[in-house]
Amino acid sequence: MQTNQRARTPLHAIAALAILLWAGQAMAAAKAATTVPSAQWQRIASPEAVGWSTEKLALAREHSKSLDTTAVMLVVNGQILDEWGRTDERLNIHSIRKSILSSLMGTAVANGQVRLDATLAELGVDDNKPALTASEKQATVADLLKSRSGIYHPALYETAAMAARRPTRGSHAPGAFWYYNNWDFNALNTIYETRTKTSIYTAFATQLAKPLQMQDWRAQDGSYYTGKESVHAAYPMRMSARDLARFGLLYLRDGRWAGKQVVPAAWVRQSLQPYSDTGADGGYGYMWWVSVDGRHLPSIKVPAGTFSAQGYGGHMVVVVPAYDLVVVHRVNTDIATNVVSDAQFAKLLELILAARLPR
Repeated sequence: MQTNQRARTPLHAIAALAILLWAGQAMAAAKAATTVPSAQWQRIASPEAVGWSTEKLALAREHSKSLDTTAVMLVVNGQILDEWGRTDERLNIHSIRKSILSSLMGTAVANGQVRLDATLAELGVDDNKPALTASEKQATVADLLKSRSGIYHPALYETAAMAARRPTRGSHAPGAFWYYNNWDFNALNTIYETRTKTSIYTAFATQLAKPLQMQDWRAQDGSYYTGKESVHAAYPMRMSARDLARFGLLYLRDGRWAGKQVVPAAWVRQSLQPYSDTGADGGYGYMWWVSVDGRHLPSIKVPAGTFSAQGYGGHMVVVVPAYDLVVVHRVNTDIATNVVSDAQFAKLLELILAARLPR
């Protein structure tokens, strides 16, 4: 009698196939983790192919129409997942400039031009009357990067709310207290430019815009803001959403771009540590906002490791390493009434994150 037997695949062949599949997935993931754009961004053909829902992304886009949103750009695996609005328009980036200065400072520290433990007294940093006290001059470069200098001198280019929250002079010793302080951020640029003998705008153009092949940056998009309140100028910049996405992707890639270490990897990691707990915002690193236990924006929980550069009025560069994702949100704040609050942006970000398909 003839027996009908089903063909069987040997176990070793199944194991070999599994290894090949795993290796292929690992290679694809590794490639995604290093992908960056060249002169032009590449667009993902199908969100579903990389684990995102076209339908749910459309919900986020539709919701943004109810806000003063000017542009949104979503980057996954180093390519455009979705974008809408005027992503090439150069708008004021407001306080995102501080995260850019942080990246430039990292190179200056690595080159030995700036020491983190150098005090303001050593560096000869002071301000106009009322001048800094001997105690205030004991603040270090690291204290300023963390916004923990304890120096509450009037500062330039700060909002009325920031000025109202400013603690009393001498109320906190250097390093002892966190306050989001434009004096620290402006004085840091004075230190950077003095020690490197380079303007922040020249450094940005040569060290970031050029190697990252930013498409829209122009030299005239940066200009100093001066005034009688302080000798330390602010340094506003204008950038497009698609150029800011390159900056966010640089930090997602640990400071590496197209095979070159643009910002020291150790500095990237050091910058993204939460040196201060800032409550609902999570924490604060070296002029970067970082998540702590899912806290980062109002009323939502973000994946572990999320961090961001943020600017007044709803300017955001949010990096979500867990999803290999960069989210850029822009508002035309040249029109004073155009503002997207943190809570409004948080709702939009929640919709964007919800568009990721279950793994």
